[in-house]
Amino acid sequence: MKHIRLHPSGHIVECQEGSAVLEALEAAGYALPNNCRAGACGECKVKVLSGTFDQGFVLDMALSQQERHEGYGLMCMAKPISDELVIDWGTEDAQPKLFPPRENQEFIVVDRLMRTPRILELRLRPLASPMRYWPGQYIMLGSPQSGIPPRSYSIANAPRPDGEISLQITRVDDGITSAWVHQHLNVGNTVTLSGPYGTFIGDPSVDAPVLCIAAGSGLAPVLALADAALRRGYSQPVTLLFSARTTHDLYESGLMAWWQAKHPGFRYIYTLTREQHEGLCGRVPQVLPSLFDDLSDFSIFIAGSPAFVENCVSAVKALGAKPRMIHSEGYYQQQRPVVAPISHMVSLQTPIG
Repeated sequence: MKHIRLHPSGHIVECQEGSAVLEALEAAGYALPNNCRAGACGECKVKVLSGTFDQGFVLDMALSQQERHEGYGLMCMAKPISDELVIDWGTEDAQPKLFPPRENQEFIVVDRLMRTPRILELRLRPLASPMRYWPGQYIMLGSPQSGIPPRSYSIANAPRPDGEISLQITRVDDGITSAWVHQHLNVGNTVTLSGPYGTFIGDPSVDAPVLCIAAGSGLAPVLALADAALRRGYSQPVTLLFSARTTHDLYESGLMAWWQAKHPGFRYIYTLTREQHEGLCGRVPQVLPSLFDDLSDFSIFIAGSPAFVENCVSAVKALGAKPRMIHSEGYYQQQRPVVAPISHMVSLQTPIG
């Protein structure tokens, strides 16, 4: 058994032999920002103050050679070698925040709905106790025994008493898991999930106007966040801005209409990027200034492809959004391994496919 010491708080977390640091932290209920879980995004980068670890294969764009030399590591892939590993992690951030994830949780597919030509919604109910999670988190779904690799999918609803969760899964070109879901998972089938994972949850203590921005199935975690806020009677205005290519890519319009009718503080706006209509047209960075003059007091949540997230983050910062109030979730596409020298080896990215 290895030990991970959090500096400067002094908290100690046990780590099973062969487990990654991120796994151990999550099992103990600690929240470390993460996204791709495959050494591709750099969200879980922290400085290792002492001890040795096996970093595994990670992308240079996520962890540069200079950062490695300075002692930084990606905790989603880092496995302790020494008996103790000391990582630089602030006392406030080291407080328990998350429900420890569980593996092999059995769910039944109770419904499947085609939301768009490429997005399928699965509704799943647990065979045992409901999964405990924060709105905005995700699970891993797959069937390794059948050769279907586990992939990450955001939960699209706030927690319910019956434990039902919804997943909105985009059919990805050459995506083994998404093809399996779209073609072979039917009502009545049993699936196993692991989770919950992720830190796209914001700070429950923040009382500020909320702006949620999403594209494609990035709408899923945003729906869960908005659902939870509206259910608890959140007093501040909540705006959801959705970016779609055409009207065929719009979905959940009925739910949006219901939320607007039931909750006066909720506003739904969509913009189309490849089709002209009477409403907003253009990408989010183009239309955002026409909707808001100042975002300095807003809590902001952004979900979609990495490029979409990056562009939207720049756009909201240009309107005064504070970095600590911006929460983002980037969906990484699956890529095949690339043959390269060991120092530049590329790993499989944990995807939405």
